[in-house]
Amino acid sequence: EVTEKLEEAVRIWTKQIRQVLVESEQIRREADDVGPSAELEHWKTRMSSFNSLLDEIKSSRVKKIISILQAARSKTLKQWKELDGSLTIAANEAKDNVRYLYTLDKFFGPLANASPVMMEHIPSLMNTICMIYCTSAYYNTSERMTSLFLKITNQMINTCKTYLCEG
Repeated sequence: EVTEKLEEAVRIWTKQIRQVLVESEQIRREADDVGPSAELEHWKTRMSSFNSLLDEIKSSRVKKIISILQAARSKTLKQWKELDGSLTIAANEAKDNVRYLYTLDKFFGPLANASPVMMEHIPSLMNTICMIYCTSAYYNTSERMTSLFLKITNQMINTCKTYLCEG
């Protein structure tokens, strides 16, 4: 009876964590003119969310429940282990992406506040993006790079519009 109650708790946790993972993979809806800082914020939020879940999974309370279910040879543990692995991968991806996007953060301010003659920042920005593409384990997909370039372009357009309207 105790095992059944613990298994039910693990099934509920599994369902909740799976929902978070599914939601994190859904296509984001963003404004057409959102800049590259939004990309960094998105990954910081994901990192925080996944790290909180990992901290909870690694808590002594959860570990005790999992140990009891292991001793009882519960079948719910197979799904739990798979989910734990998926969550760990998602957390590592978010952490890695935040780390790489922080290397671009120093360009976001000048890109937003510069005059349209922002060419001095572009070579360094492109070199940094190239480094991310070549070394990142997760951020080097065409989908992620396209999204990043779109946001950088949006920021450049917004900067030019502001310059023209104020000038």
